[in-house]
Amino acid sequence: MNWKFLQKKDSNKPKPKKSKAREWLDAFVFAIVAATIIRGLLFSAYAIPSGSMEGTELAGDYLFVSKCSYGARMPNTLLSIPFTEPVMFGIKTYWDLIELPYLRLPGFTDPKKGDIVVFNKPEEADQNIPVDQRTTLIKRCQAAPGDVLSIKDAQVYINGKASPNAPMAQTNYTVTTDGREINPQTLVDLGVTSNNGLTANTYEMLIPTQNVAAIKSFSNVKSVVKEIQPAGVADPEVFPHNARFKWNIDNFGPLKLPKKGWTVQLNDSTLTLYRRAIEVYERNKVDTTAGSILINGKKADSYTFKMNYYWMMGENRHDSLDSRFWGYVPEDHIIGKAIITVMSIDSTQDFFHKIRWSRIFKPIN
Repeated sequence: MNWKFLQKKDSNKPKPKKSKAREWLDAFVFAIVAATIIRGLLFSAYAIPSGSMEGTELAGDYLFVSKCSYGARMPNTLLSIPFTEPVMFGIKTYWDLIELPYLRLPGFTDPKKGDIVVFNKPEEADQNIPVDQRTTLIKRCQAAPGDVLSIKDAQVYINGKASPNAPMAQTNYTVTTDGREINPQTLVDLGVTSNNGLTANTYEMLIPTQNVAAIKSFSNVKSVVKEIQPAGVADPEVFPHNARFKWNIDNFGPLKLPKKGWTVQLNDSTLTLYRRAIEVYERNKVDTTAGSILINGKKADSYTFKMNYYWMMGENRHDSLDSRFWGYVPEDHIIGKAIITVMSIDSTQDFFHKIRWSRIFKPIN
């Protein structure tokens, strides 16, 4: 009988030396595993693609997003190619035959009003795309679960109180002058974007909130009027996309944000407001064809929510596709909190002026 397996291994025996190719392969595998863990559980990078967050965050900003702030969300898809877009050249880079349920590790806090949050686009739930493979967006959280949100003449109100506006939030204004031109460099310094004149003396300008008073103070400016969609005029593109609710981007609500454990009484109006959450996000079958409200085949006069929901809006209020159009954001779509701008590149400038040096490693608030 062979008892060699009981013999102690000779620790002095030299180990076979790894080849250069093996050393490089081990280093590459370790780097991929380490980067995947860091990106999945701790931090990820995000690039601002559009002007919806101007001027808090600018197109061309590169951010670090903390996933551990709200708790790292576990992947819904088992397999995907790391560091790639969900679809490249028309081919999926993930395997969605099996989709895992929503699970989030404990975090330091929940998303709060005022946080700048990165999340997956809820609108793409209609396209049968796994949550973690949907388009990534960044907006500011305006309302938390259980809050009542309304918008009056472009001012957001939460639970009846005016919500603070971000200092560099932007809105469109009609500016009328006495015919004298405003110095273009002054507009640049104030972060104002001016479109071609509507008439000889009238201009449409995108002005940061904190600089409206400065524009009004110019001796050649006769009036500065905020462009507002009037109350009572329904915009069919605005949530909930129903003529019963005459809401638009500047006059909206009131709407109560669903909260986990909150029970809503169901009728024609409340079902219009909350059907998407009940049916799409919480995956119930809703049927109203028989004159009654049926949920999963059973008559229902109320519904208790299983998740928390948030309201996200861009700083550039008249050029932002946000919750006003596709409604509340479910908690399972939340990725993390934007914490710092690590790099900023202005694609409109020449080679020597592309980098916005003042924004590098700038904290986000």
